[in-house]
Amino acid sequence: MEYFINCNSSTLAQYTSPLDEVRAAHLYRRLGFSASVQTINAAVGQTAEALVNSLVDQALAAPIIPAPEWADWNDANYPADDDLARQLRRAQIEDFTTTYGNTLLDNGLRDRMSFFWSNHFVTQLESYNCPGFLYYYILCLQQNALGNFKTLTSEVGLTSAMLYYLDGARNRGDNPNENYARELYELFTLGEGNNYTEEDIIQTSAALSGYTERGEEGCTQVTFNPEDFNTGNKTIFGQTGNWGYDDVIDILFDQRPDEIGWFICKKLYEFFVHPDSTGDDGNGIAPQIIDGLAQTFISSGFEIAPVLRQLFKSQHFFDETAIGVIIKSPADLYFNLLKETSFTYDDTTVLNMIDSCALIGQRFFQPPEVEGWQRDRTWINTNFIIGRWLTVEMFLQRFYENDPEQFRDLGLELSGNAGLTSNNPDEVAKPIIEKFVPKGLLTDADYERAYLAFRSDVDVNYYEGGTTPSWTLLAWETGPSQVYLLLRHLSREPEFQLK
Repeated sequence: MEYFINCNSSTLAQYTSPLDEVRAAHLYRRLGFSASVQTINAAVGQTAEALVNSLVDQALAAPIIPAPEWADWNDANYPADDDLARQLRRAQIEDFTTTYGNTLLDNGLRDRMSFFWSNHFVTQLESYNCPGFLYYYILCLQQNALGNFKTLTSEVGLTSAMLYYLDGARNRGDNPNENYARELYELFTLGEGNNYTEEDIIQTSAALSGYTERGEEGCTQVTFNPEDFNTGNKTIFGQTGNWGYDDVIDILFDQRPDEIGWFICKKLYEFFVHPDSTGDDGNGIAPQIIDGLAQTFISSGFEIAPVLRQLFKSQHFFDETAIGVIIKSPADLYFNLLKETSFTYDDTTVLNMIDSCALIGQRFFQPPEVEGWQRDRTWINTNFIIGRWLTVEMFLQRFYENDPEQFRDLGLELSGNAGLTSNNPDEVAKPIIEKFVPKGLLTDADYERAYLAFRSDVDVNYYEGGTTPSWTLLAWETGPSQVYLLLRHLSREPEFQLK
């Protein structure tokens, strides 16, 4: 698949034209996990200003996942038999995974962002394997997803999931562990080698010490133990004192705001706009865009929502060259399909899709390394592309077996009057095709192959009805299977892999 170079020359000036269907769909594909035909249709004609404000406001007000009954369990709550305890933990994690999958589908930008942060402030479930730790980690990401980045940085570092994963729970003042201090600067706030020293890391690790109290029972939330805190003076970014955890966060954001602003806004830009943030000449306009976003970020006191409002309303975001240039993650691949078709699904479908994500490189709560999933081109290789094709086909087949008529309904919804009256299958197929690829297929030959898939085995004579068509999508018994076969065909097209 060709890798797109960023040629976007538009600015952060507000996009003022009424949204057309392509740009409305673009917004929903990037801001959440796409949207239904009805939602896109309702967005057409709105301004970016009004729609983005509405969607961000909804995200800020979205409810968090309620605490499961087991959120505060420790080993004493589980069966004494180790095998039974492991089975129960697996069941709880599976149940929570399904709940979170439904939340991703239902809550648009808020949980698009909580999922984004899970790939920034990375933990790995296998490092702690405690359902309660997982819940409180995701809760932290949800609560702060569009809030204050400094608060998010502070709070996520004290989740038991993070304290276990990056060894904070083993960071004692007399023998500091540097893992979290290093990743705090390198991956979470500043970027690798960006205006910090090895001595800053050593001194910071001492200041972060003491969060080592793990109780007598496993799965007990980690708390502060003053006996394990390093009480000596530490010098961090030139500031000397008997610093502790909160001091580290304050010093970091006070002394390195520009570095934080650029690093985080560059990451947001590459996630939401284009994976190439350097531009077509290695310099380009993207750095200017990131500068503008960073200024907003810093001047707001590191609030996330104002940055997203500015970005999603901009001419740069809606530029033609920004549409259809990001490769779908596994979660995008499956969840976009659910949202765009509005096919009936249940918890089993959601869990099966999350399990399928793991097969093609995106195991929930388990990024492969502390750097997270690297996204975009890494989602596509020989094994993964075949897995993407086969799993999407499997889900389409299940949807068809469960209720074939929902395929006809989708086709009619997309084709409008043509689906009701036209005996020209190409007229019916084209709007269906263009729903599922961001900017249409590349060539006329690609369209012709898609039309052939849609025409299926229907005799050509049935498409020649004059003023009284003998075939329409509404009336003909093969209608559902024709839509099904068209979607199967599209799922293997390169353009289907893009958003």
